[in-house]
Amino acid sequence: MEQYEPDRLTPPRAAAVRRSLSNGRAALTRRSLLRASAGGALTLGGLGALSACGIPAAGQTAGGTSAEDHSAQEKTVNFSNWTEYMDVDASGKRHPTLEEFTRRTGISVKYSEDINDNNEFFGKIKPQLAAGQDTGRDLIVLTDWLAARLIRLGWVQKLDASLLPHAYANLSSQFRSPDWDPGRAYSYPWQGISAVIAYNKKALDGIEVTSVSDMLDNPRLKGRVGFLTEMRDTMGMTLLDMGKDPAKFSDDDYAAAIARLQKAVDKGQIRRFTGNDYTSDITSGDFAACIAWAGDVVQLKADSPDIDFVIPDSGYMTSSDNMLIPNKARHKANAERLMDYYYEPQPAAQLAAYINYVCPVDGVQPELAKIDPAAAKNPLIIPDKAMQAQSHSFRSLSATEETAYEAQFAKLTGA
Repeated sequence: MEQYEPDRLTPPRAAAVRRSLSNGRAALTRRSLLRASAGGALTLGGLGALSACGIPAAGQTAGGTSAEDHSAQEKTVNFSNWTEYMDVDASGKRHPTLEEFTRRTGISVKYSEDINDNNEFFGKIKPQLAAGQDTGRDLIVLTDWLAARLIRLGWVQKLDASLLPHAYANLSSQFRSPDWDPGRAYSYPWQGISAVIAYNKKALDGIEVTSVSDMLDNPRLKGRVGFLTEMRDTMGMTLLDMGKDPAKFSDDDYAAAIARLQKAVDKGQIRRFTGNDYTSDITSGDFAACIAWAGDVVQLKADSPDIDFVIPDSGYMTSSDNMLIPNKARHKANAERLMDYYYEPQPAAQLAAYINYVCPVDGVQPELAKIDPAAAKNPLIIPDKAMQAQSHSFRSLSATEETAYEAQFAKLTGA
C-alpha cells in the first residue's frame, strides 16, 4: 500500500505544480477562464509527496476511516468544490440546485469554493488526514489522479451503495469503472473533462487537420500548433495517435511518444505548450490547431464561427473531477444523499446547462433539452454512444512512474 511522506516534493513534481499553476487547468477560472488560482503563493515544500517509503498514513485501512455519523441529528453537509463549478441564478449569489436539495431533504449545504488547485488543496487537508482527524469537509471534488492517490492512501471512505441508487443506475458507461476505483466504490464523477483537437478554420485556410499526426507532420502548420502543459492529456493524445492505449502503455511507449513530440519541438512545428491560455492563440489564429479542453471549445465555438473541433479516429482523452468523502467526515450519509441527488436527470441537467462540461449522467439529455436545446445536442456535453466509445483514460501511475514521466515531460516542455 502506498505510503505518505510529508514535506517533500521531487523536482519533476515541483515542475508539474508550477506548470499547473502558471499555465495549466489551475491557472484560470472555470467557464470564462477555467479554474482560478485565486491568489496567494503556493509553498512547494508544504505540499507533501507520496512515495513507496516513508511514514504510513494514520488510520490507513482498505475502506478508509469513518467517524460516528451525525447526519440524522445534524441536517447539514459541508461541500468543498472548485470555483465556478456550480449553477448560479441571475443574481450570481444563489445556487438553485443546492437550494432545491435543501427544500426537498431539509439538509442545508455549506458550499465552499475553496479548491483552486489539486496540489494546493491536498496541502490544506493532508495534515488532518495524515493524523486521522476530521478535515471539516464532508464532500470534496478532486481530479482523478489525486482522487486515486487519496484512495490508495486510505484517506477516503467507502460509499454506501444503498444511499446512491440514482448514481449507480445513471452513471455513464465511460466513467463507470476506472482502474483506480473499479466499480466506483469510493467516488462518483462530478463532471468529465475531455481533450480534443480544436482548430481555427480561417487560419487553416483549407489545410485538413483530423489527427495529431497532421498537427505534428504537416510542414504548412510549422509554428502554428499547440499542445497542453497537462502531461496526461498531451501524452495521452500522442500515445493514441501512435496506436498505443493510454490505459496500458509501457515505459518504452511513453519514451517513444516523448521522442516524437521532441522531434516536433526541435523542428519548430510546435509553437508552444500552454495551459488554457490557448484560447487566445486559437481565436487570434496564432494557433491553427491545438489540443483543447471540450468545455473551452463549447465557449469558443459560441463566440466565433471560425472555431471548431474534431475527434481523431484514434480517439480522445477524458479525465474526471470526482466527489469523495474524506475520512472522519461528520455527515457521511448526508454527503451521499447530495452525491446521489446530482445523478437525478433534472438537477444534472441544470448543472450541465451552466457548466458545459461532459455530463456523467445517463438520461440527462431530455431534461437538458428543456433548458438549453443546443447544449443537449452538443456531443462535447452529451457524448453519444459512438463518441463515448472513442473516449480513453490515462492509466494510474505509481509514485515512481509519476516522478519519471513528469521529469521527461518537464524536459520536453522546458518547464
